[in-house]
Amino acid sequence: MLIHPQFDPVALHLGPLAIRWYGLMYLLAFGLFLLLGRQRIKTGPQPGWDARQLDDLLFYGVLGVVLGGRLGYVLFYQPAHFLAHPLEIFSVWQGGMAFHGGLLGVLAAMWLFARKTGKSWLTITDFIAPLVPLGLGAGRIGNFINGELWGRPSDMPWAVVFPQIDNVARHPSQLYQFALEGLALFTLLWLFSRKPRPTGAVSGLFLIGYGSFRFLVEYTREPDSFLGLLALNLSMGQWLSLPMVVAGIVMLRWAYRKGV
Repeated sequence: MLIHPQFDPVALHLGPLAIRWYGLMYLLAFGLFLLLGRQRIKTGPQPGWDARQLDDLLFYGVLGVVLGGRLGYVLFYQPAHFLAHPLEIFSVWQGGMAFHGGLLGVLAAMWLFARKTGKSWLTITDFIAPLVPLGLGAGRIGNFINGELWGRPSDMPWAVVFPQIDNVARHPSQLYQFALEGLALFTLLWLFSRKPRPTGAVSGLFLIGYGSFRFLVEYTREPDSFLGLLALNLSMGQWLSLPMVVAGIVMLRWAYRKGV
């Protein structure tokens, strides 16, 4: 059994400004996106990309992540609360971002980028899919540092006690997500996308990979206290991940049948 180190959520103070670890993880995610994107432009099989377009992609993506992630949390997790307290929707510093909402936000942002540039929407999502997982992993490290989104009780030797919650040893589900949604998904997509693939195939594999990994890890993650487990004893995260897997399978089969 391990004890959570109780990190200070503030990494450093610059006068009155507090720089939080979670904010630094976001910056790391965006930096990794640019670094990997430039590498993908140099060596990837998709032509027609340059550094300026990559910077524009990041701008659109950040808007999609922030707006979609917040609205997704509001709509998927606590709609009644925010309906009663609508001004709290803007209190993002209090926490509350949902990956599935962020994904929808990014997809909408990439649609706008596609209209602006004349590129195919799926060509864009295929390009960015391998650039995303390491940033997701950085976010999970931020969750662990903050001691949030902890796991269910466990008797595994690597179980972690989060003293700010209780004295129960729990799965470090944030680290499981870092390993699967971050490292494993990145490796899978990066290797898969090194060779030319039909349009939509890389995007489909991303949906299958993330949805499957998230579905599995949710069995070790403590459900949100205000929701608990839903139908069939599945969490909200699992119910939101199932359509991703189905959509990914359909997209992957369509891509290889079309073969373009």
